[in-house]
Amino acid sequence: MITNIDKNKERIRRHSRVRNKLVGTVERPRLSIYRSLTHMYAQIIDDQKGVTLVSANTMEKALEASLKGKTKLEQAYIVGQELAKRAKQKGIENVVFDRSGYIYTGRIKKVADGARDAGLQF
Repeated sequence: MITNIDKNKERIRRHSRVRNKLVGTVERPRLSIYRSLTHMYAQIIDDQKGVTLVSANTMEKALEASLKGKTKLEQAYIVGQELAKRAKQKGIENVVFDRSGYIYTGRIKKVADGARDAGLQF
């Protein structure tokens, strides 16, 4: 009998395994990413306080004009750039990259590239 592998269940397993070792601090908060079928969400989190410091996603009204007519890859890059710009305004320079169990390719890589190009270091 053929069984289908639940890819999201496997991703969650990978994510929980990595999260046991990966912690965001005040000096170096965690950049966490979530990818849905249509949108990208990125946030910078201080795990010691349990607080989101900065966030950006493709559903924001502020980014609506710049995302109009772009592909998902281009939108992910713009989200990464916007997140880094907001982080710089808050004085955040270095982060720990948490890809949330996703494979480092496609939209996940584009968010990371956009954040790096805008000045975040990880």
